[in-house]
Amino acid sequence: MENYEDLTIDDVLNASKKDVETWHKSFGNSDFVTFLKLVNAVRKYERSSGLNVWDSEGKEYTDFFAGVASLAVGHNHPRMVEAIEKVLPETAKLTQSSLSSFGGALKAKLAAVTPGDLTTSFLCHSGAEAVEGAIKLARAATGRKKLVSTEGGYHGKTMGALSITGKEYYQIPFRPLIPECYIIPYNDLKELEKILSGSDVAAFIVEPIQGEAGVIIPDDGYLKGASELCKKYGTLLIADEVQTGIGRTGRMFACEWEDVTPDVMTMAKSLSGGMVPIGAFITTRKIWQQAFGGLKKSLQHTTTLGGNTLACAAAIETLNIIKDENLVANAEQVGGYFIDQLKTLADSYGIIKEVRGKGLLIGVEFVKMRSKIVQQTTEDTFTTVASLIASDLLNNHNVITGFKLNNPNTIRLVPPLSISREEVDAFISALSKSCAKNKSYTRALFSTAKNLLR
Repeated sequence: MENYEDLTIDDVLNASKKDVETWHKSFGNSDFVTFLKLVNAVRKYERSSGLNVWDSEGKEYTDFFAGVASLAVGHNHPRMVEAIEKVLPETAKLTQSSLSSFGGALKAKLAAVTPGDLTTSFLCHSGAEAVEGAIKLARAATGRKKLVSTEGGYHGKTMGALSITGKEYYQIPFRPLIPECYIIPYNDLKELEKILSGSDVAAFIVEPIQGEAGVIIPDDGYLKGASELCKKYGTLLIADEVQTGIGRTGRMFACEWEDVTPDVMTMAKSLSGGMVPIGAFITTRKIWQQAFGGLKKSLQHTTTLGGNTLACAAAIETLNIIKDENLVANAEQVGGYFIDQLKTLADSYGIIKEVRGKGLLIGVEFVKMRSKIVQQTTEDTFTTVASLIASDLLNNHNVITGFKLNNPNTIRLVPPLSISREEVDAFISALSKSCAKNKSYTRALFSTAKNLLR
C-alpha cells in the first residue's frame, strides 16, 4: 500500500512483516530497525496469551522480556480483557472537567496497597512523567532546589528525569539539563550523608534495586540508612519503583524488603498490566499540601489524559489479579528458584560472569570480549555477548529476552509474575544450549562488528 493516508485498522491487522518494517524504517527510527535486523529480531507478533506470543508465521515464543517488565499478569489475561470490555462501550473515558470515578477508585486502591502513610496520588501516563511530577513535588514542598541521584540509576529520558539519570551517554547531547542535579555513587551512605549534610537538598531519588544498570542490588540496610539520613537533613526520599514495584521483586514494592516507607514513590510499567499506558506518584497528605495545597496551587501540576477510564480500569484489575492469584508470593518463590538455577548454570559455563536478582527481576551478566573492533562498536550499538545470546535464544529457541540499557552485557529476565517452575526449567534448558555455543560467539561478534563498521 502506498496511499498511507487511507490506512485503516483492517489494513494494519492484515499487514505483512515487511509492511511493518517499511513503516518504521521510512517514518521512524530507521537505525533501530537496522539494529533489530542485525540480531534477526524483526517479527510481526500477532497474538499473545500468558507467557506466550505468536508471530505472523505461526511460530510460538515464550516471553521473558514481558514488555520491559510491564506485563505483570501476562499477555491478555482474561480478566484484563473483560475489564477493558466492560468500560469500552458507553463509559465516559475522559472527564477532566469533573471527577473520574475510576481515577478516584484507583487512588484509593493505591493508598491501600502502598506502605505507611502514602495516601495521596497523582495519575499520569508513564514512569518518566511520574518522576517529573515527583521532583516538582519535592522542590515545591521543601523550597529547596538540589536533587541527588545515583550513578547507574535510570529514571527516564524527559528533561527532568534525564537530569537525574546516572549515565552521561544519554545526557550529553541535551545539555544543559535542569540545574542543581548531583549524582553520587550507588550503595554509598557516606557519600550520601556528605551531600545531604548541607541541609539544602530537596530530594534523594533512588531505585531500591537498579534495573537498567544490570539489576544491581545494594547492601542490606542501604535503603533504610538512606531513609534515616534523609529524615535527619530534611530531604525527601523518592523511591523509584517504576520497575521494582507491583510485585516484581517478591514484595508489592521493593522498599518493603527493608520496611522503608519513602516520602514519595513513583510507579508505572506493571501498574496497568501493560494494557494501557499509566504512571503515578504517591506521597503523604502533608507533603502534598506543602507542595500543592490551597486553591491557588491546586492547578500547578496537572495532565490532560492522566487518570482516563481505560487506564484506571486496567490498573484496578491488575492489582486485583495480583492479589487474587497470589502473584507477589509466586514472584518470590519462583524467582528464588529461577535465580538458583541460573547460578548453577553459571558454574558450568565460563561465559556467564554473574547472576543477580530478587524475585522476578533478574540480570545475567556475560563476560566481555576483548577486541579493538568490539570496543569501537559496543558503546554505540550494544554489540555484546549478551546481544548475541539474546539473538540465539530468539532465533533458535523461540525465547524473547532483552539486555540492559545501562549495562548492555546483561540480559534482563522479567517474565510475568505468574510464571511456573516448569516454564523456568524450559528457559534454563534453552539458555544452557546457547551458552554451550560460546566458542562461536567470538567469531559471530567480530562478524557483526565488521558489518556495523562498513
